[in-house]
Amino acid sequence: MKNNVTLTHLTTVITSQGSHQQEEQLAIETPYTVALNDETIGASMVLPVGLAEFGVGFLFGQGYIRRPEEVKEVIVCPEGRIAVYADVVSTRPKEVIITSGCGGTGKIPREMLEGAFDPLQNYALPFEELREFITQAPRISTLGQETHCVHGCGLWADGEILVYYEDVGRHNAVDKVLGAILLGKAPVRGAIYTTGRLTSDMVLKCARMGIPIVLSRTAPSSLGLAIARQAGLTLGAYARPDRLNVFNAPERIVV
Repeated sequence: MKNNVTLTHLTTVITSQGSHQQEEQLAIETPYTVALNDETIGASMVLPVGLAEFGVGFLFGQGYIRRPEEVKEVIVCPEGRIAVYADVVSTRPKEVIITSGCGGTGKIPREMLEGAFDPLQNYALPFEELREFITQAPRISTLGQETHCVHGCGLWADGEILVYYEDVGRHNAVDKVLGAILLGKAPVRGAIYTTGRLTSDMVLKCARMGIPIVLSRTAPSSLGLAIARQAGLTLGAYARPDRLNVFNAPERIVV
């Protein structure tokens, strides 16, 4: 095991010239249950790092926690449970919609889709900072290159990457960043970059958090774009150091 997030496995590589053995690194995928005020809310398979952030971000995405001041305590239990204690009105199950994700993160409460969006934070991203963001993010961790099995998500503000998380699921990586915001480790005023595609639930959670700029290495879906338009969120895809395809609100990217 390496840093508690990878395992070394001996594989057999077969080619037209023969075969040989080669070590490969596997990302560890572990089940964790998330509880709110001692009531089990859901579970997901996660990379076992940034678990407090994941628990809080997961509960935000499920519609239970809305503001940082609601979170009182987070306890990560070694037996696979994340216990979050928060000043919230109810822990009753919510009506949910199954999305494009897998596991517990593939569900969002219907109420998150309904109603007007609060104003987004005022923030603009110079293209030169975008270049730095896209260039630096993959260098923060070697886990992606070692395993080819994780997604990354980071938040950039005031000229630097403030937080960066990885996970086997793209939703989980985003939830960890949202959880970090709720735990006071990063501001809402900034730009998010993810290696995962921007489907409806991914964009929706960022919009409900108030994040003004959401970028991806890959593509958005049609509903992801529709939500970005409704919220007024800047949605950028196919992000590379030298280019960005902006699908909505390009004025926040300053050239």
